[in-house]
Amino acid sequence: MRVIALLTAGLILAGCAQFRAACPSGMREMWQAQLLFGRNVGASLGVGEDDWQAFVTAEIAPRFPGGFTVVDASGVWRSEGGSTVREPSKTVMIVAAAGGETRARIDAVAAAYKLRFHQEAVGVIITPSCASF
Repeated sequence: MRVIALLTAGLILAGCAQFRAACPSGMREMWQAQLLFGRNVGASLGVGEDDWQAFVTAEIAPRFPGGFTVVDASGVWRSEGGSTVREPSKTVMIVAAAGGETRARIDAVAAAYKLRFHQEAVGVIITPSCASF
């Protein structure tokens, strides 16, 4: 009876563990990161195209020389006051090695943007993925 109880407990605990499938042949486990940058400062566009390009050149490209993708977007969020805010945005997609070094570079990019353009936040989404290049 004790063996059955131990096996049952082991199965229950194993079910709580995160399932990770192996990457298909030719691919490796990496992180896919999306960084979401609002471009308004207050109610006005504060980060123009020239400002954005200068930021990409100075902050993103040196930290991710392997490449990244920039997409124009339209952001919508609810302010602390409860009003709906719409603003032009940029989404940067990065696929890089999973781990602390990549996370530190992502955090540095987000911090630099908030400081340079007086932003409250930069959205960061990191998802484990399988990738090949």
